[in-house]
Amino acid sequence: MFKLVIIGRPNVGKSTLFNRLAGKRLALVDDTPGVTRDRREGQGRLADLEFTVVDTAGLEDAPDEKLEGRMRRQTEQAMAEADLCLFMIDARAGVTAVDAHFAGLLRKGAIPVLVAANKCESNAGMVGHFEAYKLGLGDPIPISAEHGQGLDALYDALRTYIAVPVRGDEAGELEDGPDADSPQRPLKIAIAGRPNTGKSTLVNRLVGEQRMLTGPEAGLTRDSICISWQWKGRPIELFDTAGLRKQARITGKLERLSTQDAKRAMDFAEVVIVTLDATQAFEKQDLHIADQVAREGRAIVIALNKWDLIENPKEHLATMRQKLDHSLPQIAGVPLVPLSALSGRGVERLLPAVEKVYATWNRRIPTAGLNRWLAEATLRHPPPAVQGRRIKLRYVTQVGARPPSFALFTTRAAALPESYSRYLLNGLRAAFDLQGVPLRLMLRSRPNPYVTDK
Repeated sequence: MFKLVIIGRPNVGKSTLFNRLAGKRLALVDDTPGVTRDRREGQGRLADLEFTVVDTAGLEDAPDEKLEGRMRRQTEQAMAEADLCLFMIDARAGVTAVDAHFAGLLRKGAIPVLVAANKCESNAGMVGHFEAYKLGLGDPIPISAEHGQGLDALYDALRTYIAVPVRGDEAGELEDGPDADSPQRPLKIAIAGRPNTGKSTLVNRLVGEQRMLTGPEAGLTRDSICISWQWKGRPIELFDTAGLRKQARITGKLERLSTQDAKRAMDFAEVVIVTLDATQAFEKQDLHIADQVAREGRAIVIALNKWDLIENPKEHLATMRQKLDHSLPQIAGVPLVPLSALSGRGVERLLPAVEKVYATWNRRIPTAGLNRWLAEATLRHPPPAVQGRRIKLRYVTQVGARPPSFALFTTRAAALPESYSRYLLNGLRAAFDLQGVPLRLMLRSRPNPYVTDK
């Protein structure tokens, strides 16, 4: 698909235009310059034009080793893959020296460039619009990304580069998309964890390129970035998320937006890889993140990153397993994958673990087998009598998967102790090999057919 890359200085409105073209608030937008750090792709649309739109970090003239220089390299990689660059300037600020510098580089390149003078919703921006002619990149397009003005002129400019697609219904070729169980449907995986645990480094190692911005600074990732790729022929959508800190330590609007964006990505995913720093694994925040994922009913794999720094790997892994099963019994048996994202050691075991836990998350168990198990479980450990009255467990059936969910019909659902429900869930997990995924058990009272309403 045609790829349009939006470039320009920080805080000229690139992410605002990206969201407008994508039709969704995908990119974080704030008045703070330099909010966007990693490039983000989305499906853009303008009237009948469809294309891939890419949001990039702000262009700054800085040394390569600095954060701004690494951000610029990410933008340069996006430009190398582009079919067309949309160079944005802030019309209210006019053409700056940085704008002129990068315009000179764009004129020497082989990629076609359009100039958009943003923030032209008032007369204050028109002076900057006319100044943009001196950039030597053709006629600038006056727009207002925030208010949606000037998109008709942008459409006319894009129309000379992008062909209008022929619809399947117009060509008589309607095709249904892949269903939920199709191997062609992308598997959605989110990588979450505390700041500076190596999430972006792990993403780069998995996809085999420097797709995400990395460095020694904590909290580099702000947006939740979706990357489409394939593993052994299986399409995957991989979400890199911002580091999650304790709620009390979150300060500022931008960090709150990043946290909310990360949580949305985790809710949207099917499998969440919780990345931990193996040298200080299973701190309280690590357990909180894993518990939050389990409460949302997502399949979980725990990646113990920086494993190359551990001196006694076998003893340390046994300690980690014991602590996890004790602290989070609701996901007992969750896969633990020791690895080093920096060196690549152990990373090859991560996706097979994801595939296995995803299959368990989707598993369905026949009702006959469930009720045979229920009879054996109640025979070994009958439900307790409450207030001198016996509780009868009559019937159990699976009512859903993703995660596995079960309905248990009983005479007195409200009276069944929580401890006995945990006994049943642990029995289900052991009997049907449901290790590492959250389970749901819903108690339903069955009315007495011999009691009539008065």
